[in-house]
Amino acid sequence: MSEYIEKILNDVKVKNPNEPEFHQAVHEVLESLEVVLQRHPEYQSLKILERMVEPERVVMFRVPWMDDQGEIHINRGYRIEMNSAIGPYKGGLRFHPSVTLGILKFLGFEQVFKNSLTTLPMGGGKGGSDFNTKGKSDNEIMRFCQSFMTELCRHIGPNTDVPAGDIGVGTREIGFLYGQYKRIRNESTGVLTGKGINWGGSLVRPEATGFGCVYFAQEMLKTHNTGFEDKVVAVSGFGNVAWGAVQKVNDLGGKVVTLSGPDGFIYDPDGIKGEKVDYMLKLRSSNKDAVEDYSKEFGVEFFQGKKPWGVKVDVALPCATENEIYADDAKELIKNGCICVCEGANMPTTMEAYDVIKEAKILYAPGKASNAGGVATSGLEMSQNSMRLPWPREEVDKRLHEIMVRIHNTCIETAEKFGNAGNYVIGANIAGFLKVADAMIDQGLV
Repeated sequence: MSEYIEKILNDVKVKNPNEPEFHQAVHEVLESLEVVLQRHPEYQSLKILERMVEPERVVMFRVPWMDDQGEIHINRGYRIEMNSAIGPYKGGLRFHPSVTLGILKFLGFEQVFKNSLTTLPMGGGKGGSDFNTKGKSDNEIMRFCQSFMTELCRHIGPNTDVPAGDIGVGTREIGFLYGQYKRIRNESTGVLTGKGINWGGSLVRPEATGFGCVYFAQEMLKTHNTGFEDKVVAVSGFGNVAWGAVQKVNDLGGKVVTLSGPDGFIYDPDGIKGEKVDYMLKLRSSNKDAVEDYSKEFGVEFFQGKKPWGVKVDVALPCATENEIYADDAKELIKNGCICVCEGANMPTTMEAYDVIKEAKILYAPGKASNAGGVATSGLEMSQNSMRLPWPREEVDKRLHEIMVRIHNTCIETAEKFGNAGNYVIGANIAGFLKVADAMIDQGLV
């Protein structure tokens, strides 16, 4: 690693102490860009990297709300507006006790490159709160969302910043947030995505990240003259991303045998299909954040406190959360014959695990490329809102598929152009970076 890159990484750590996920995300991207800086020294002289690792704006605010017993609680709200060089800030809102400034900086930084890869005009941002939706009534969640949006509304807009959902923020929460935005601003615009279908949402949006991940993995497998037909697949998580991934793997002839939650994972050797896919919706709406109920419902094995990466599979789709595949997990996957790891979540693979995967020379795609289907479909929702014209399901799915194929091809072509043929990490990082960096140069000192 060059002295220049090391200096930036050290500066990031000094300026952003106790934010390991943000440090990890910056390290992973900057490490890929050395070959670009050698060919294009203007990026260094104009200090593009130093500018990209610094958010354009960080908004932090208190969120007071009242529970059903009349007790007042105070949470912390955030919005990280990371980079707007190619369009309005775009990225989800996460409501979860694990939310911190560092987590959101990492997610916002990743979002910049992910949105760039979609080729849609969207900058990168992320936001949320340490509020926990689990165990809360609908009225409590509504009051929290209304308080949260009362502050957030002054910082967002359809041409400024367009939030979406993420962990803990589904259609219910988006509805409460959108209703409060309309009440305060007296306008009905496409300021949030992930809306309900009957009030401005897009078909396919709930499944889009999972669909997109599988479309990307299918293109990866094609480079080895194969596909999902008869492949056994491990999926982690059981939310929207996992739900979409399971559906699309089934459509393409594969068999998903695992789901996971904070409590452990289930192993279903017959495959998760039919009524079992429908049951995932019940799991998500149960508010229990656990998958053990699936094992009781269908009589399959449940492994408490374990992750699904020790099962013999051909393809692994991590669709839960960051840093869920460690080096030992990667070794288990490889030992059991896994040929492809395609990320459906944001940065689910640790740097040590990636080193193991890279050395084994199996197919691997980073989330900024392979899970871009969600934000891509959010971009399509923004387009539909602007035109006041909903597209049929087939049209949205077709456009999503085209975008994912285009991202895959861009990663392959860019990696080869910069001397790292077949390396999706380097291809994604460089391709995402170049579009944003050139836009920043065109727009002056921004």
